[in-house]
Amino acid sequence: MGRIFEVRKSTMFARWDRMAKAFTRVGKEIAIAVKNGGPDPDNNPALRRCMLNAKSANMPKDRVEAAIKRAMGKDKTDYEEVVYEGYAPHGVAVIIDTATDNTTRTVANLRMHFTKGGGALGNSGSVGFLFNRVGEFKVKNAGQDLEELELELIDFGMEEIGEDSEGNIIIRAAFNEFGNMAKALEDKGLEVISSELKRIPTTTLELNEEQAKEVLELVDRLEQDDDVQQVFYNLK
Repeated sequence: MGRIFEVRKSTMFARWDRMAKAFTRVGKEIAIAVKNGGPDPDNNPALRRCMLNAKSANMPKDRVEAAIKRAMGKDKTDYEEVVYEGYAPHGVAVIIDTATDNTTRTVANLRMHFTKGGGALGNSGSVGFLFNRVGEFKVKNAGQDLEELELELIDFGMEEIGEDSEGNIIIRAAFNEFGNMAKALEDKGLEVISSELKRIPTTTLELNEEQAKEVLELVDRLEQDDDVQQVFYNLK
């Protein structure tokens, strides 16, 4: 087996780590959605979105159901959604969305990650103005005409439409139009693969390969933290 097996094993473990992280992230989203809107997805749009994202992450149905039950139970963990901001090396702006049951721990961990990665955790508002918050929907491409679809969706807050590397349709809507766009896609019978709230940089920084590597190493360190849900940055 030798080296080839080791490479395959490493790749396999990395995939399992990513899946475990994705399941943890979705589980926290479910807990927050259930706390805010109840356990019935028919009456809780946020929970419907979480269940859609769980399916996209290949999270087993029984784990989704277990997460909903835990969120309803007496021993449920109350997660708080907190946004942190800072700078990676070379002036790259970073925003971190977290879901935590202990903000003291979260702040300490994030500060450690930034320090070790050559960056600095900033104050609220220090880089937020460099990002626009949008709703992003990944829709199965069934041969739709993008120009026609754009005209149909523009009244529901659509800001951008395009395709990803796999040929799926990517639709971005204004943050405050997220619910309207979700309903519009549902009403039109389009198959939504996933839907997320994202932060898109209004300006980007271009760095050389070595500098970019330093930034991405910090981003990877942040993404591995259990309290972190998503990391956004303005590296080109």
